[in-house]
Amino acid sequence: MENSKISIRDVSKSFGTKKVLQKLSLEVPEGKSFVILGPSGVGKSILLKTMLGIVTPEQGVIEIDGVNILSSRKTRIDKTNQIGMLFQGAALFDSFKVWENIAFRLIQGEGQSRKQARIRADECLAQVGLTPDVANAYPSEISGGMQKRVGLARAIAAKPKILFFDEPTTGLDPIMADIINTLIKEQVSALGATAISITHDMASAKKIGDRLAMLHQGQIIWQGSADEIDHSGNGIVDQFINGRAEGPLVLTS
Repeated sequence: MENSKISIRDVSKSFGTKKVLQKLSLEVPEGKSFVILGPSGVGKSILLKTMLGIVTPEQGVIEIDGVNILSSRKTRIDKTNQIGMLFQGAALFDSFKVWENIAFRLIQGEGQSRKQARIRADECLAQVGLTPDVANAYPSEISGGMQKRVGLARAIAAKPKILFFDEPTTGLDPIMADIINTLIKEQVSALGATAISITHDMASAKKIGDRLAMLHQGQIIWQGSADEIDHSGNGIVDQFINGRAEGPLVLTS
């Protein structure tokens, strides 16, 4: 039986009268890449934020390595420090050079010297296929695809045990999206990390995911391998992965 790196049990979160997560439960195996699917507005980002400790649910338990991160602020910080994050829009600091973006956590969070952090930043740039001359550029001076690679380099810089990817291919052309998917797969494997991605991009999900899960009406309604999803036997999953307008899945946003 696989050990769970992250365990979510009966988690609920509402905003006013809108129920976003409803007694949601999920086990994320250690060392695996887990992809959560669903259309926009279904609550994928809120689920990710609850795992990061940014959003506090009304009820439920979220465990990392068997420790409930909701038990105290200190526990949450200790455990979420294991996490590296690639944001949807890369979310780079405009006024920092590329290498300073990558090294931000190393300098500000871990107290490394700028010289030491620069060495690691250059290593990470190479790992995502960027040349050293990019290091001194500013985010506005590089393309969107390169910004996404820099965001990935920043996510892996501290060698985290957990990686989160928020819509990693949004806004990219198909070729660059495939490059990013390949890099994600390579870096997750190289770190031996547990990865959680949220996306509505099926090509991305099938490439990077060891296991896929579908979020609908605040709950996980199906999960299985990438090979199994094409024969899920679930009408909502089938409609979503095939991009059909008609079916049981009704979009409200």
